[in-house]
Amino acid sequence: MNGLTITLIIMASLSLYLAAAWLDTKHNWKLIDWFNGSTQNPFKQSKEQQFQTTLNHKDQEIKDLKERIQVLEKIVTEPAYELNKKINSL
Repeated sequence: MNGLTITLIIMASLSLYLAAAWLDTKHNWKLIDWFNGSTQNPFKQSKEQQFQTTLNHKDQEIKDLKERIQVLEKIVTEPAYELNKKINSL
């Protein structure tokens, strides 16, 4: 092998590594770990990511439930609701 071929192989390897590092940073794909044999599937979410996704889902659900409670409180405290309740109790 001549010097040019070795240089091209080194540059291609470095470019591949840098592209994988960029994709890890951008999309959290864990390609570098996969290249090193640290993980089985680079596209599988980590437990921390799963926890964060679950936490975000629960936060959204709590927010939605609070909004529903506010609407129900408005309906129950409405004077027409009390009048209808009194009429129905007669």
